[in-house]
Amino acid sequence: MLNLKFTIIKTAENILRVHSIESFGTHDGPGIRFIVFLQGCKLKCLYCHNPDSIETSGGKAYQIEELVQMALKMKPYFGKKGGVTVSGGEPLLQSKALIPFFKRLKEEGIHTNIDTNGRILNHFSKELLDDYADLIMLDIKHMTESGYKYITGKPVKEIAFNLAKHREDSGKKMWLRYVLIPGVTSNPEILHALGKHFKGYKTIEKIEIQPYHKLGIHKWEALGWEYQLKDARENTEEELQVAQDLLKKYFKEVKIN
Repeated sequence: MLNLKFTIIKTAENILRVHSIESFGTHDGPGIRFIVFLQGCKLKCLYCHNPDSIETSGGKAYQIEELVQMALKMKPYFGKKGGVTVSGGEPLLQSKALIPFFKRLKEEGIHTNIDTNGRILNHFSKELLDDYADLIMLDIKHMTESGYKYITGKPVKEIAFNLAKHREDSGKKMWLRYVLIPGVTSNPEILHALGKHFKGYKTIEKIEIQPYHKLGIHKWEALGWEYQLKDARENTEEELQVAQDLLKKYFKEVKIN
């Protein structure tokens, strides 16, 4: 029997910079998910629970086929709904390499999903979203310019809304995600603005309310960064219910994660 060995040369086109991997995710898309958290993000959200994924120079280099084979080992657990979710960091920073990754996953009959902040809409991200992403989960940070800048450190909240409109025009499925921070993103007028903006969208299957938590504080401290939301409290059950009931006026499904 021949013992054939071969080497795949790593190039920028077949490498993804990965922060971490989760094998049995249940909160990042439908069903059981194989989740690849990519390295690098242009935002620095105040509540980020993976601040060590922000720097683009970090992470571990994975060859695309390595990740495909890891996903294939998980495929028996996916069932009818599960699949692969790429999160971050911000996955669309690596759109060019994600195209062949998602193309391979589609060849293997695996459902694909992207969790994104929506700030990158270029040739590569459009091809990825239009041709290979079965679902996207779009993180809505805030509905005002000042609120968006306060949370993310960057201006121009409309960039994410442009990506949402592009996805709507494509007719492909989308979920929204929204972190509910008491006194920051929980005000009724902001929630109404969120609902009114997306009320006419037909591709949005649901919106997920992400309760605010402080699980990432130790990571901020380890990096020597100041965590500016230390004084913010976690949501009460009543606050979560009020937000859910309000958003139900605008969306087909409102889920509290």
